[in-house]
Amino acid sequence: MKIAFVGKGGSGKTTLSSLFIRQLAASRVPVIAVDADINQHLGPALGLPEATAARLPAMGARLPLIKDYLRGSNPRVASPETMIKTTPPGAGSRLLRITEDNPIYEACAHPVHLGQDEPPGAAPTPTDRAGAAVRLMVTGPFTESDLGVACYHSKVGAVELCLNHLVDGRDEYVVVDMTAGSDSFASGMFTRFDATFLVAEPTRKGVAVYRQYKEYARDFGVELHVVGNKVQGPDDLAFLRAEVGEDLLVTFGHSDWVRALEKGDPPPFERLEAENLAALRALHRTADDSYERRDWPRYTRQMVHFHLKNAESWGNERTGADLAAQVDPEFTLAEDLESPVPVGQPA
Repeated sequence: MKIAFVGKGGSGKTTLSSLFIRQLAASRVPVIAVDADINQHLGPALGLPEATAARLPAMGARLPLIKDYLRGSNPRVASPETMIKTTPPGAGSRLLRITEDNPIYEACAHPVHLGQDEPPGAAPTPTDRAGAAVRLMVTGPFTESDLGVACYHSKVGAVELCLNHLVDGRDEYVVVDMTAGSDSFASGMFTRFDATFLVAEPTRKGVAVYRQYKEYARDFGVELHVVGNKVQGPDDLAFLRAEVGEDLLVTFGHSDWVRALEKGDPPPFERLEAENLAALRALHRTADDSYERRDWPRYTRQMVHFHLKNAESWGNERTGADLAAQVDPEFTLAEDLESPVPVGQPA
């Protein structure tokens, strides 16, 4: 399943997405974690030292490799240079699987071991990928050289392109920590998820992003669940219930475990407060349930819809190509599709 965490800056979005990733890892399911926020904090939230997190390979810097691999032998895509962030897959495109090994993961994914049964820094084994070791991928930070000449959404284009070519199954997870606020709507990436968890504080500013997201997402069938954070008592809970109604799924309160994590010395995950563990399990159940409501044809139609919009507004001019011709009308993304065998590998 593809899960997004969204919310206003400072709401605790990254902290809660990291806790959810830990919950999945503790449940022994394969996970790819993606930091798509302009402020790159997911690595440290998963326990990486700051220096290690700062050296993680950036997906945005490896966009040519990503495009070249995903293009495969698709005859509708003339060259990797004509691919944009919304380019949909078609016959001949290479598709991504969560548990496979491929050049994109080799170049961009950093294994993070979240278990307590091996020394820190131990190399994860193939078995670990179905357990406590997660693959962490990051878009890369917005650098000084980008100021005045680049948009951060160009950085997350690599994430959107990978999501467009991903065929994930039951009990497989991609968890994306999205950029804060309503910036997620600058592209069609907000429609790429089976479930979206919106983190909201019990304040007027905290629920303002919820209202924006609800409004924008209404026409696209986005499955939106509100996760209340920093809830300190009955008044906070009543406020959130009054503001977001049935969209409120769970709430999180104060956590000494999280405070220890922020100091760099978290206890074992199973020592997280019982009420917060219960809330994470509720998120996990909700995410699992979203699998039953998957609609691959709608997913593909929405992908094409945003690709055609981007092609007309800027893509055709930028690439010098008619990007509408990249759409394969006979192709529908589905879980049982197989990628063509990469060049140089045996069938």
